[in-house]
Amino acid sequence: MSEALLTSQAPGADTTAPGASGARQFWRRLRTQRAALVAAVVVALLVLVALAAPLLTAIEGQDPTTYHPSLVDSARGGVPIGSFGGVSAEHWLGVEPQTGRDLFARLVYGARVSLGVALAATVVQVAIGVVVGVAAALGSRWVDQLLSRFTDVIVAMPLMIMALALLAIVPSSFPRPVLVALVIGLIGWGNITKIVRAQTLTLKGLDYVAAARLSGWGTWRIARRELLPGIAAPVITYAALLVPANITVEAALSFLGVGVKPPTPSWGQMLTAADVWYQAAPQYLLLPAGALFVTVLALTVLGDGVRTALDPRAASRLRVGTGRKREAKA
Repeated sequence: MSEALLTSQAPGADTTAPGASGARQFWRRLRTQRAALVAAVVVALLVLVALAAPLLTAIEGQDPTTYHPSLVDSARGGVPIGSFGGVSAEHWLGVEPQTGRDLFARLVYGARVSLGVALAATVVQVAIGVVVGVAAALGSRWVDQLLSRFTDVIVAMPLMIMALALLAIVPSSFPRPVLVALVIGLIGWGNITKIVRAQTLTLKGLDYVAAARLSGWGTWRIARRELLPGIAAPVITYAALLVPANITVEAALSFLGVGVKPPTPSWGQMLTAADVWYQAAPQYLLLPAGALFVTVLALTVLGDGVRTALDPRAASRLRVGTGRKREAKA
């Protein structure tokens, strides 16, 4: 409840800020969606695997960069020796063609890069989008026009082409995962800015914000105390859907050869190297492709579940549907 509203509104008025659905309501709505819960478990496991990559590879006794030339058949072009791509007690998922590097180690370390780049890029996009969107909505008319037109230019830019151009000119000495995250984040914040601006303009005309303004609060205090909680739900929803999109972009950039560079493992980079081995060593292609597919699918389903749980209209539809089912049973 707004402090300003408590001091200035008439008795009996409604003081509930829009979009301020409690954590209990959110979890209750989310628990009704089994697909979202399963996706949340999958995402949690993926994050745990990425964080525990050094421990998991230490248990296996391998690392992602050591070559094992004795485990590949040079006479056949570097095909792994043994069944299922060289699967053994020492190499749980087999080895990489030509180099003999351990696939399990490269896969779990690739999860760290892919998830880390996607999450970092999402943080950059959300931070820029919220600041620019709120500034456009609360600024003067010419500030709003300037920031809105600049946002339109950013949205119109082809993300992949701009990323390819920027990544190609930056020196290779710059840490590549950090660079990829920054490039994706600095180019892809336009859509979230539009969402934040529209939501802020809507909230700006409501009674509790007007009460805060009449109480003498400054613009940025109103934004911090009154507007940011109101735009949290759409921002969180869109951010949850940005993560799988950013994973796909990182994989595409690595696949095109301008993303994460060897020997740092990345799922997109592994797919690039595997495109000529899909017949001789299919697991080299299927493992990173499957990991990428499961991650993007789980994050997309989880993001959709978060959107439904944070949307009061979706909750109303769920209650209406439940009531109809009870009536039908009765």
